[in-house]
Amino acid sequence: MLPLALIVQAAGYAVAGSDRALDQGRTAAKFDFLRARGIALFPQDGSGVTGSGLVLVTSAAVEETVPDVQAARRLGARLTTRAELLAELFNRSACGIGVAGTSGKSTTTGMIGWILHRVGRDPTVMNGAVMKSFVTPELPFASAVVGRSDLFVAEVDESDGSIAHYRPRVAVLNNIALDHKSLDELRRLFGAFVAKAAVAVLNLDNGETARMAADAPAGRVMTYSLTDPAATLRADDVVPAPDGVSFTVHEGGVPVPVRLRVPGRHNVANALAALCAVRAVGVPLAEAARALADFDGIRRRLEVVGTVNGVTVIDDFAHNPDKIAATLATLHGFAGRLLIMFQPHGFGPLRLMKDAFIETFARDMEDEDVLVMPDPVYFGGTVDRSVSSADITSGIAALGRRAFALAERTACGAKLLDLVRPGDRILVMGARDDTLSQFAEELLAGLAR
Repeated sequence: MLPLALIVQAAGYAVAGSDRALDQGRTAAKFDFLRARGIALFPQDGSGVTGSGLVLVTSAAVEETVPDVQAARRLGARLTTRAELLAELFNRSACGIGVAGTSGKSTTTGMIGWILHRVGRDPTVMNGAVMKSFVTPELPFASAVVGRSDLFVAEVDESDGSIAHYRPRVAVLNNIALDHKSLDELRRLFGAFVAKAAVAVLNLDNGETARMAADAPAGRVMTYSLTDPAATLRADDVVPAPDGVSFTVHEGGVPVPVRLRVPGRHNVANALAALCAVRAVGVPLAEAARALADFDGIRRRLEVVGTVNGVTVIDDFAHNPDKIAATLATLHGFAGRLLIMFQPHGFGPLRLMKDAFIETFARDMEDEDVLVMPDPVYFGGTVDRSVSSADITSGIAALGRRAFALAERTACGAKLLDLVRPGDRILVMGARDDTLSQFAEELLAGLAR
């Protein structure tokens, strides 16, 4: 909601809001930032909804029973959702670049936005995460960039079905894998999204998106791959490093070197998607590759919090099987046991992906690695608790890996600090909870003590 509020405010509207996290005393820095930008904040008790002339915009986490929603209905105010308003703004732009897929959306969106910014195209960028390259003292939460051109780059979410509202000129689809919805529903949603675009950017290394590419009209599709020579852009000579990765991208037989400050083969794929997208709006490949060289990445994507006494703490957003597999594969490319704290991002996703979580951790953890899991994040609302973190860890342990469920996150932290030894990496993983970064910082402080 924060980046959307900044974009709407920049368009000349008065913006105010409420948040459950504000009422619960969490993430104070974000709310101080919003107040400093002139955005009024109210308790989520209906007191900020004062008349029929306002528009109440709600995120997917806001239920009908929330007092603000009830007050808006009582007063006859217009109600819309975050996704509907974002799609309305996106669709007004002459050139909307929508970035979708199960994994890699935020990083790919940030890469596209940074390239367009660096080459002087002045885009508006709406991201679901903070883009570190755009952070300044005045904009510490740089998940939105307000530009003056007709280019609008947005991360597009499928979890609530709102992807159906978007009409992209360029549709980027990184991959399709199990996450918030069944694969059949994901195929339908992503297929309709791609079909509306003048140009679709598709990944040949993912079976689902490769099938879409095979069925798409030749003049409306650009493809990318780390392996397939038929791709529009192909990467080879991939050389990983702890702090980045380099590779060569080929377009029509012409090699162009690329160096990234973010590590992992999955980020090579994200970069290829971004390069395809900017090629679709006329940015030369070599110029785009040079711009990527100083892209600093996305907050909470394999972000190193610090190293103390020979132990490194890493903060990461991975929360579905694909993202978890990519993170573990990247980190296992370098020495050091992994002590993992994975906090599921809800009871619903835990229930949907139970078997996939068990399979992914059992397959991708190494013999010395250890996993601890607290209960899923929960900040209120109705929820089915029929599957717990203990169901996941018992399944993983039955397959021969070391995995423990401890209901409280503080107990997980104590367990990690009890197990740790020099040379280990502590990996904090999870989504939908900004306090995970604070938890990672506390672990670093605990190592120092």
